[in-house]
Amino acid sequence: MSDTANPYAAQAHARAQAGTRAQAMPTVPATDAVDLPQGVAPADVVWDETLAPGGYASRQIARGTRLRLTDLAGDASPSLLLFNAERPVERLNIADTLKVQWNGYLGQGRLLLSDMGRVLASLVEDTAGTHDAFCGASNQASNARKYGDGFNHGAHPNARDRFSLGVAKFGLGRKDIHPCLNLFKEVRVAQGGETVIDVGPYPPGRFVTLRAEMDLIVVLANCPHVLDPRAEYAVTPLRATAWRGPVTPEADPIRNATPEGLRAFLNVEDYYRR
Repeated sequence: MSDTANPYAAQAHARAQAGTRAQAMPTVPATDAVDLPQGVAPADVVWDETLAPGGYASRQIARGTRLRLTDLAGDASPSLLLFNAERPVERLNIADTLKVQWNGYLGQGRLLLSDMGRVLASLVEDTAGTHDAFCGASNQASNARKYGDGFNHGAHPNARDRFSLGVAKFGLGRKDIHPCLNLFKEVRVAQGGETVIDVGPYPPGRFVTLRAEMDLIVVLANCPHVLDPRAEYAVTPLRATAWRGPVTPEADPIRNATPEGLRAFLNVEDYYRR
């Protein structure tokens, strides 16, 4: 019989784990987070979590919050979903995000738009510049073909199933999983129309900072890109750190960069005019 077969022994064992830190876990309370971005006070941190390879996370953040995603070791591969936290029927629309900005390659200064013509988030910092808005998420079948299995609770979990766990925490289901944005793995459309991926290696520490322009549900799945050509399940940890910030002012350069972007910001401001 094991030591934990007895309820009292199991209780003592469980309580002895208090204070244990693993590489991948949320910092609780978030104000205990260390190695924060320059100028960020611990008291303003609302979310700090490291996602393991194959891990996922979901969180609600308020309008004005800054969310930094850091590729800790140079091979993180997060896929991102965004929802209006108040009415999740409104969500990130990748097609409109590209069409409205006349650009297929997202980076600093670009916007992430909803299917209702509003700005969900702005890319205020981007030291990577290598993202993918074309390919979507891996699924069980694609991972099974590549790694031998793609089961959600197996050795090679896929992004779509990880999304299903993340959205479930907010009462959403598989039908709500929209086309995602893949960060840190560059995909370009070649001259012949084919998609070409560059999986690195990249230097560690690259980051993207999003500014929430609405109250958001953020869902992340840190799984190998669906086009990753490597035979092994290659992905490294991702850090997500969010802190309070002001709502975007009228003079903000990203807000006013283009007529199309300004209209999307005006739609946000009209939404919150109550």
